[in-house]
Amino acid sequence: MPRANSSVPHRKKHKKILKMAKGYRGSRSKLYVNAKDAVEKALQYAYRDRRVKKRTFRQLWIARINAGARLHGLSYSALIHGLKEKNVELNRKSLAEIALTDPVGFEKIAEMVKAA
Repeated sequence: MPRANSSVPHRKKHKKILKMAKGYRGSRSKLYVNAKDAVEKALQYAYRDRRVKKRTFRQLWIARINAGARLHGLSYSALIHGLKEKNVELNRKSLAEIALTDPVGFEKIAEMVKAA
């Protein structure tokens, strides 16, 4: 019986990695070993940064809310505390959007918190 080789799966695995490494510079997109290392590292970064992205967006929202609150004589923490006291369930994402696009609406929210 002839010896079976694994040339087809081997080629498929290599092509898959090289396809993922398209656009990388130099040998990282041409040679399998270099491409494999580059792709593995890229996948690690992608996994990590899917979590980091959530943190950075939250930081952005907090910065925008704080800027809007300061315009009305409040700090970020005072605004959030006042909203919790009034049982207003607005998340930071929507608060930041209101602060950025609707200053009049955000002013009403700030006035409600100040009255508390």
